[in-house]
Amino acid sequence: MDIRKEIIGYLESLPQQKRKEIETLDNYIRELLPDCELWFLDGKDSDGKTVSNPSIGYGTQTLRYQKGKSKKFYQIGISANARGISIYIMGLKDRTYLSKKYSQDLPKASITGYCIKFKTLMDIDIVALKRALVDGINCF
Repeated sequence: MDIRKEIIGYLESLPQQKRKEIETLDNYIRELLPDCELWFLDGKDSDGKTVSNPSIGYGTQTLRYQKGKSKKFYQIGISANARGISIYIMGLKDRTYLSKKYSQDLPKASITGYCIKFKTLMDIDIVALKRALVDGINCF
């Protein structure tokens, strides 16, 4: 199936408010990465078992693992979850960077090494979130 159609199907499956917020984030990211490769991960493993929430990805990077393996993956990802929205900023070398730089600007968000989670866009400073996205894009 065409990735754009998969993304549209995913968006249509979301509750209306969450769909609007994911679409808003999608627009922000597409403005930052207008010609990027799109990804859609349905959250299922090779056996069809659900192992994560579906996610939309933007851009391409090569993830390198300790034992020498590597794989292509997205730079930025967004996903709806039961409690809100997760934004994944992949490829940052310093796993403490996001939390050190954005914890004060995004106090209602939970920030880990590569993920910013929040309940709703109304809870966060969108300008700070856009800066974090730009940081993730510029790390390549």
